[in-house]
Amino acid sequence: MIKIGNSNFDWGKRTYVMGVLNMTSDSFSGDGLKGNAELAIEQVLRMINEGADIIDIGGQATHPPGTVYGKGAAAISAEEELKRVLPTLKQLKGRINIPISIDTYKSSVAERAIEYGATIINDVWGLKRDPHLAKIAAEKNVPIVLMHNQDTYEYTDIIGEIISSLKKTIELAIDLGVPEKHIIIDPGIGFGKTAEQNLEVLRHLQDIRMHVRYPMLLGSSRKSFIGKVLGDLPPQDRLEGTAATIALGIAQGIDIIRVHDVKEMSRVAKMSDAIIRE
Repeated sequence: MIKIGNSNFDWGKRTYVMGVLNMTSDSFSGDGLKGNAELAIEQVLRMINEGADIIDIGGQATHPPGTVYGKGAAAISAEEELKRVLPTLKQLKGRINIPISIDTYKSSVAERAIEYGATIINDVWGLKRDPHLAKIAAEKNVPIVLMHNQDTYEYTDIIGEIISSLKKTIELAIDLGVPEKHIIIDPGIGFGKTAEQNLEVLRHLQDIRMHVRYPMLLGSSRKSFIGKVLGDLPPQDRLEGTAATIALGIAQGIDIIRVHDVKEMSRVAKMSDAIIRE
């Protein structure tokens, strides 16, 4: 068991739900709040009521090429990212009891966000863009999510390469002072992978878990590969497809699901847990 913020997380007992709070203007899923703190607070309170265990706030869109926006997300400065997330973090501090995760690959953003109440770092680049994130996690004594990601879709053995990459990232994090109990991994569904490769990863989540023995987060919600499989559906119509990935992920031992549709996916998780975790 680990305590994050004011909450206890007992990995393996049940699936924990991370609700997505996009403070961006160009979210692939169409739910970007454009930095509107008032709307963000409403959404956070609703997600908590619907079953969220963690809120993941981000100000930098991270969608890769091939989404509804065609090109990959445009990079923004750390200053702009903070401008989008800090007002909401300020209002949430002391107002909610569940942990807040800061979705960023910039150490300066993570450090400021933690000052304003964030208690988890969610790094979609797994220290490849900014290794100093691990030092921030160590110094601030907060968990860090390390996601597999790469710039190309080229693999010889995708599952083996994901495992190898995650192990190297974990080793770096530990070398930089992050305690093992604070490491969470993410296989990176939708990042550096084609639709077919995402499906392959989903088939082998249990294999990744067996070789990289840390709590695992699954972020498949509304991803473009779901739309492709279901006939080019837009993000808002990918609920059932997302549910299928969540249920199958839980069957393979996933610990956290990162989702846009908290109410529905909380129910999927609860039902899946009743079957899988007895």
